[in-house]
Amino acid sequence: MKIQPFIEKLESSKEFEDFEHKYKDSFLVAGFFILDYETGQELHQIDYYLPSEKKVAAFTMDEKITLQVLETMNEKVPERLDVRTNIDLESIKGILQDEMKNRSITEDIKKIIAVVQTINGKKIWVLNCVLTGMEILKAHVEDSNKIVLKMERSSIMDYIKKMPALEQVKGQGQGSEKDLAEQIKKLDKLKSELKKQRMAVSKKQEEADE
Repeated sequence: MKIQPFIEKLESSKEFEDFEHKYKDSFLVAGFFILDYETGQELHQIDYYLPSEKKVAAFTMDEKITLQVLETMNEKVPERLDVRTNIDLESIKGILQDEMKNRSITEDIKKIIAVVQTINGKKIWVLNCVLTGMEILKAHVEDSNKIVLKMERSSIMDYIKKMPALEQVKGQGQGSEKDLAEQIKKLDKLKSELKKQRMAVSKKQEEADE
């Protein structure tokens, strides 16, 4: 499924009607999705920027529509996102797997954290994937042509050190690699941390493109 049906569902809801009445200057900036291939659970989130408050309104679309207003990571105004995408959520895994084969990466994809946004006028999918073998795969895919612009693999240990909730677990005497790896299973319950991670990824991409 492409992101447009999610946005159409959201914008026809009473929740969005109330939101739009309050924030008349808001505009669409990103889609944020978690695809868990082990549990089959998914998270679908649509983000709007609030120029008057310099914040992001994040609508979670699962079970019921819920709204959270989040602080931004920097003062730069994000670019508007066109609702029409060439890549759908179901095709992301296949695009990554094809490029992984070209790079002789043999691990399986267990989970994908996907963000679609506009960066320097181009619609980009920023993807962070949990792989088998205790590794993280990071990739950027251009939506218009489905080309993988960059791909890199890193240790999951380096990745989780950046997440405060998991660092706290480490500080409580459960800091072995095995114990920390078990905490990855709790990522779905750490939505606020994942949203912070999404914003951090966006900031890094903006800095890399400057």
